[in-house]
Amino acid sequence: MPAAADRNDGTRRPRPVERLAASVALVALPAALIILVVGAFRNWAALLAAVVALLVGVIAGWHVVTRKRLRRAAAGLVAVLAFVVLLAAGILADLDLSRVAVILVLIALSAATARIALRRRARTAVARPAPRPARPVLLMNPRSGGGKVEKFGLAGECRRRGIEAVPLRPGEDLRKLAEEAVARGADALGMAGGDGSHAVVAEVAAAHGIPYIVVPAGTRNHLALDLGLNRDDVVGALDAFTDGTERRIDLATVNGRVFVNNASLGLYAHVVQTPRYRDAKLRTAAETMSDFLGPDAVPPDLRFTGPDGTEYSTAQLILVSNGPYLLDRLEGLGTRERMDSGRLGVVTLTVRDASEAVRFATLQATGQIRRFPGWRQWTAERFEVRSGGPLAVGVDGEAVTFEPPVVFAVRPGALRLRVPRHAVGVSPAGRAVHLLSRSTVAALVAVCLGRAPDGTGRKP
Repeated sequence: MPAAADRNDGTRRPRPVERLAASVALVALPAALIILVVGAFRNWAALLAAVVALLVGVIAGWHVVTRKRLRRAAAGLVAVLAFVVLLAAGILADLDLSRVAVILVLIALSAATARIALRRRARTAVARPAPRPARPVLLMNPRSGGGKVEKFGLAGECRRRGIEAVPLRPGEDLRKLAEEAVARGADALGMAGGDGSHAVVAEVAAAHGIPYIVVPAGTRNHLALDLGLNRDDVVGALDAFTDGTERRIDLATVNGRVFVNNASLGLYAHVVQTPRYRDAKLRTAAETMSDFLGPDAVPPDLRFTGPDGTEYSTAQLILVSNGPYLLDRLEGLGTRERMDSGRLGVVTLTVRDASEAVRFATLQATGQIRRFPGWRQWTAERFEVRSGGPLAVGVDGEAVTFEPPVVFAVRPGALRLRVPRHAVGVSPAGRAVHLLSRSTVAALVAVCLGRAPDGTGRKP
């Protein structure tokens, strides 16, 4: 039976082990908070100094990225001093390491038992066993990920598994290689490379209706992470060809161009468009962010319609993703639970000054980012950005320029995805539990009392 059919989603009464886990979760977190509050009360002076240092540090950090030259240097010095004060406050607090250890253990215990109680490990898409392809082909980018193709000997591993390995040589067109592989009779396509390369080959596989295999041979491998693959087991990903399961996921498009992760406009797109970005990422970002966020910056001409029909004329950042990202809590931050919802994730952000930067950082740290007035997050099947001129867009990390309007859309279930049978198949967002949310606490109480998390207590 697929794992998805076995989760505690309100269709059956909780098992005894789930009720016990819910009880432990409900006790462990308050116990950790009580110990934390008592310790803070005993060291109130150091705590106050730490809070002030954090506030000063955030404000100084904002000025570092929005100012230039001497003002940036002065703000950087203040940020360093704030960090020193923060360390000093920790030392002067004479922290009881055993108390800190107990707090961390209780928090971890609460999170783990909450997952058991709510069956968070089972939040996977339904997959079915897939027959071994007769003509599997793996395209490889030897330059991706600092040379992971050669490091892990993927060519030899492919030969041992009966997979045709096709390296991408300098100057060759990846899309053309993929199309040629299909023309030769390939009935399954894979790509060993970065997420931008995955988007290209996945589009070809989807167009021909053949399965696609993700081999995490890039630098960050965000797609593999969100699919529940082990990003460190590059060779193991090849097992999807020989012993895999198959499910369907969505593909997203921007003006017809496919992307698998996200596309952004505004700040990030502005940074990646800079010619120096590839060779000096941090320095280039620091130099360009002040032009975009500084007091004299001109708001970008990014016009769009919000989820309630409100028209907006600008935003510092617009992020559109293939499935919504989890961005309002620390656990699972920046990952997607599912990519088969048939919906785009849309986020817009505007931070106008240092005070808003402090508020944004505070709300982000406490999992309340949706309360920030400059933050909007919703899902949509289609999203459009209008402007008076060409728009820079970062598409899966690649710099692209489009003529307006820039139209985002989703292709539900467009891609047949194969993953190894041994893959976990659950992203960090799929395992995340927001312990401080009222809905989670209510669900845990319901399970503890022997009712389904939705409060019905119904049997299947």
